[in-house]
Amino acid sequence: MNFDGRVAGLSALAEPVRLRIVDLLGVGDASPGELRAELELPSNLLAHHLKVLEDAGIVSRHRSHADKRRMYLRLHRDSLAGLLPAASSEPGTAADRVVFVCTANSARSQLAAALWQEASSVPVASGGTRPGSAIAPGAVAAARRHGLKLVQERPQSLDGLLRDGDYVVTVCDAAHEELSPADPASAARLRLAGVSHWSVPDPVAVGTAAAFDAVYEDIAGRVADLAPRLNADRATAS
Repeated sequence: MNFDGRVAGLSALAEPVRLRIVDLLGVGDASPGELRAELELPSNLLAHHLKVLEDAGIVSRHRSHADKRRMYLRLHRDSLAGLLPAASSEPGTAADRVVFVCTANSARSQLAAALWQEASSVPVASGGTRPGSAIAPGAVAAARRHGLKLVQERPQSLDGLLRDGDYVVTVCDAAHEELSPADPASAARLRLAGVSHWSVPDPVAVGTAAAFDAVYEDIAGRVADLAPRLNADRATAS
């Protein structure tokens, strides 16, 4: 990062609310409404802080792949190289298991679970809010291209899958919006309880190898960031 970029980044973070926003987005993507509820800020003030972060290249926004009226904000950790604490220096969050969730449990959550199994000793599972009949051929091919072993042979339903101690990560906007309470305040509490969201586009809708590879790279980066921050619960590990 050049000198001017470092100055812009440090200036953007030199404000408690903006630093808190970065901390929250470090856990997962969030809508402005979810951030507003968690921070208890008026809309105009939140918009100001988000603009500063966006102008510095720290945060970006995109429209939901499900509900087109909703926007999601994403943190770009590469823009903060050297400014955030290393994962090894942070107190880890304990979890019995990580569960990745998407709608059909046929692509994104399957790739995420397989990547997680390679990156962490914390057990992993995946499920769908409306599971499909089979894993998408494009996901199977992408896993093969990247030398990745899928965790499950077929999609499974989220019904009855979740249990106390799970750390849940939704990897598609439709599943996140289906599972999240309608009011942002409740959604914010859900985040604090161990539910994160990664707004990953659906490669099945595009169908190309390039789309699946892009999703693989996106999820791989997010898994690599989260894995050092999540520790196996002592009761599970023993």
